[in-house]
Amino acid sequence: MDWDEIRAAPASKAVALGEDLSQLSIAELEQRIGALQVEIGRVETELAAKRRHEAAASALFRPK
Repeated sequence: MDWDEIRAAPASKAVALGEDLSQLSIAELEQRIGALQVEIGRVETELAAKRRHEAAASALFRPK
């Protein structure tokens, strides 16, 4: 049995903003970009929902 076969796969860690990127491989940097793009999409979705909620509340309480 080879060491590579028994070694556990590295756990995926959360992206930390401001982390030193100089030690990451090209694949790790690409993976990081993908994770950040997913997070940006998640934040944009939540922001849009909150804006819709705010607009609905403003319309409800708007003076007539």
